[in-house]
Amino acid sequence: MSPDGKKRVVIKIGSSSLTSSHGEISRKKLERLVDQVVELKDQGHEVLLVSSGAVAAGYRKLGCLERPSSLPEKQAAASIGQGLLMEAYSELFLSHGYVASQILITRDDFSDESRYNNARNTINVLLERGIVPIVNENDTVTINRLKFGDNDTLSAKVAGLVDSDLLIILSDIDGLYSADPRENPDAELLSHVSEITPEIEEGAGDSGSSVGTGGMRSKIDAFKISMASGIPSFLGKAGVPNILTEAVLGKAFGTYFEAGEDAVNLSQKEQWIAFNSGPEGEIVIKDEAKTAIVEEKKPLLREHIKFIKGHFEEDSVVRILDVDEQELALGVSNYSSEELAQNQEMNEPVVDSEGMVCHVEIPIPVGL
Repeated sequence: MSPDGKKRVVIKIGSSSLTSSHGEISRKKLERLVDQVVELKDQGHEVLLVSSGAVAAGYRKLGCLERPSSLPEKQAAASIGQGLLMEAYSELFLSHGYVASQILITRDDFSDESRYNNARNTINVLLERGIVPIVNENDTVTINRLKFGDNDTLSAKVAGLVDSDLLIILSDIDGLYSADPRENPDAELLSHVSEITPEIEEGAGDSGSSVGTGGMRSKIDAFKISMASGIPSFLGKAGVPNILTEAVLGKAFGTYFEAGEDAVNLSQKEQWIAFNSGPEGEIVIKDEAKTAIVEEKKPLLREHIKFIKGHFEEDSVVRILDVDEQELALGVSNYSSEELAQNQEMNEPVVDSEGMVCHVEIPIPVGL
């Protein structure tokens, strides 16, 4: 956050919060959202939107009566809906004197470190110039193994990418409850969460909307990432008057997520390793090396290695496993698998401590 209190805010809006009951873009819902974003902009905050709605906005114009289930139809619907969505956003922001830009990305863009940094630099320029970047997954070309999964996860990763001061996820529910409020009338709103406990994870349900892909579980996964990245976050109901300005002030009705003082905040590099890198191979370490690496956070040396699995190049991210093949950490290898297999003396650690993220520090949601 800047010294004058101005914040960099990432806002995620779900499909059901942008479309009508018929699956079309709701002009009124868009106008209400844009009006609130404009209010934040007028106050001097930098705002980035992660917007769902492309498939929901486009599938009826594709000739489908219901949201399509096949990948080609979803991608065709997205190709129509993405244009409609951006046209509406651009028109509304321009009417207030602000320019919106479109950024379509895939998980592959984040797993490659140079592309990740390029995306970061581009978005930083846009935000610094007063532009409102609107980010979405490139559903038109993305295949399942390269998908983020949902825009909740994407928004948390984008928040880490741009060093956001606050992540706001707007949904069709007004916060995290002790139980599903649709099934349990005694469920209580949790106004502040400092740790994602097993009980919270167990209580997370599935998507509550026919036009969305992310349910409470995907939001919990997103907040795991934002909390590990040291980014305060908020979950609230879309459409509530002034919810964005109130959320920025910490006064909105909903759930605030912020890790406790003892929590580990990952650096930008560590965030990339933990949440985006896409490990390419595995290093199994000896039992006697486990304490030094995991608890004492010492570098992984050649003599710690029991054996190598898979093929990887120098500077690739690898999974570090114990002899039972339980994952302990992720790290950037200074050597290729071929070099390590030669059993020769190494001049530097196989994995530096600065290039390693251990599960003891943070429960890494690998694969998100």
